[in-house]
Amino acid sequence: MNKKERYEHILTYFEKHVPEAETELHYTNSFELLIAVILSAQCTDKRINLVTPKLFAAFPHPEILANASVEEVFSYIRSVSYPNNKAKHLVGMGKMLMEKFNAEVPSTVEELQQLPGVGRKTANVIVSVIHHAPAMAVDTHVFRVSARLGLTTNAKTPLAAEKQLIKFIPSEKVHIAHHWLILHGRYTCLARSPKCEICPISMYCKYYSKNS
Repeated sequence: MNKKERYEHILTYFEKHVPEAETELHYTNSFELLIAVILSAQCTDKRINLVTPKLFAAFPHPEILANASVEEVFSYIRSVSYPNNKAKHLVGMGKMLMEKFNAEVPSTVEELQQLPGVGRKTANVIVSVIHHAPAMAVDTHVFRVSARLGLTTNAKTPLAAEKQLIKFIPSEKVHIAHHWLILHGRYTCLARSPKCEICPISMYCKYYSKNS
């Protein structure tokens, strides 16, 4: 099976069996999603969803966030990973949205990356989820799953994996393929004990063929 065929089989499976895949973060607009994704770095979506309702209620607009103190924001997010840094990022992000982007969340990866706490992965998530742009955010799940399945080859960095995935996934499917890979990694292709025995796409998987 060559790489093109592997992609076709795997994407066809997900398209048929997981036709609707989306982020598990709770949000109602792009500003809330931006906050949630910044907070989700090295933290579970489940934890973030416990924290964000009160946070969103307290800071519903970039202007309010921009005028908040770091300590005030910290009090709402103390249970997430790296709360000190993330509180600083959120306040800085609010200030920059007000000063540079007219209180609007930017719609390009390049502009989003100017915001405090926003790296390429976070920016890709925002444009992918909000605008269905063909941007592939490579987190630990996507990086691991795409390598195991054989969708990427010798990708040493998230950016290298992103470039390989973008090359082979049709542009109109990139935004949902991101969620397919994340969800597969979160619930089936686990880091330490992948559930190969129940995996529905193990027949296309390089890791499985090597270890079975």
